[in-house]
Amino acid sequence: MNSGDTAWVLISSALVLLMTPALGFFYGGMVRRKNALSTIMQSFIIVALISVQWVLWGYSLAFGPDIGGLIGSLGWFGLKGVGAEPGPYAATIPHQAFMIFQAMFAIITPALITGAFAERIKFKSMLIFIVLWATLVYDPLAHWVWGNGGWLRNLGAMDFAGGTVVHISSGFAALAAALVLGPRVGRGKEPMEPHDITIVVLGAALLWFGWFGFNAGSALAADGLATAAFVTTNTAAAMAALTWMSLSWLLDGKPSVLGAATGAVVGLVAITPAAGFVTPMAAVIIGFIAPIASFLVIRLFKKWQRADDALDVWGCHGIGGTVGALATGIFATTLVNPAGANGLFYGNPAQLGIQALAVVVSWVFAFVVTFIILKVLDVTIGLKVDKEQEVQGLDLSQHGEPAYSAD
Repeated sequence: MNSGDTAWVLISSALVLLMTPALGFFYGGMVRRKNALSTIMQSFIIVALISVQWVLWGYSLAFGPDIGGLIGSLGWFGLKGVGAEPGPYAATIPHQAFMIFQAMFAIITPALITGAFAERIKFKSMLIFIVLWATLVYDPLAHWVWGNGGWLRNLGAMDFAGGTVVHISSGFAALAAALVLGPRVGRGKEPMEPHDITIVVLGAALLWFGWFGFNAGSALAADGLATAAFVTTNTAAAMAALTWMSLSWLLDGKPSVLGAATGAVVGLVAITPAAGFVTPMAAVIIGFIAPIASFLVIRLFKKWQRADDALDVWGCHGIGGTVGALATGIFATTLVNPAGANGLFYGNPAQLGIQALAVVVSWVFAFVVTFIILKVLDVTIGLKVDKEQEVQGLDLSQHGEPAYSAD
């Protein structure tokens, strides 16, 4: 084992953990004042909820001994046999180090979905949904793409740090949630502006910081590949922040602060699957294309009154993740990562086809299973708070605590 690699993966795990409360701030600033605390709480409590789920059965389902390319067995239930020696996924770090690193991905992915049903879901229903979604959507998809024996991995699908597993899955789950829960009370008739953009920028900055663990940590070693992923991650985020800000300046007449923060996050989303496979110049291109796609999709989607993706999760993560996964099939090169494959621009057009298949599979699987889970919960225990509770705000109606004191 290598102490430097182990230290880097443990530090990266802590960086990725920071991303979930950072997401709470990012989302919490974008909702109305009366829902700020409840929105932050959703991210915070998911850290606890999925940490336990992952140790008990989630890790075993996602990365355990393969069953037919579809799911891991429960042979590692409760981390049985997952100890301080190297495991099957990384030769130079303890198996538990790999496990806890992957736990942080399992935590933030369902937390991303909460932006779609912000300001209107029952807290109890949210908790049950998150556990079911992690078990029925995230764990199987993680096994398909990253697990030994997973069928998409065997096909050659490349996802360095979670374009399909994290961002497409959460983004298209968010689309399903936006449809099932329907619009917030007063949507389109009353202002629903962010109550504190300073918190949004803080959250975005902390996400950017934590994302270095997310992407560079996925090298699972303190080496040149981690460095390459670090550089592409920062480059794409920077280009995307500039691009979204410029779009808002061009179309709305002013450079939007919220737009710059959102753009940075979209750039981070899009580079995630490609980070350890592409060059810095490819990262510039990805950081330019992804925010344009997300910006346009979000503007069009807001005109659809039946669905209400409150914080634009589908547009940012579903679309950004799709752009990044496809871009991996175009710009990937073995010059960066000999363990990967060349993409279209490096003489291997078949890789783009494999990436497209993984994208479509992730779209359909995440959307359909999420839709079913939400429909079942809606029929059984109900998803939305009643109108009076929604108007009052979830901070008081669900938690009995305001985000800010009256004075």
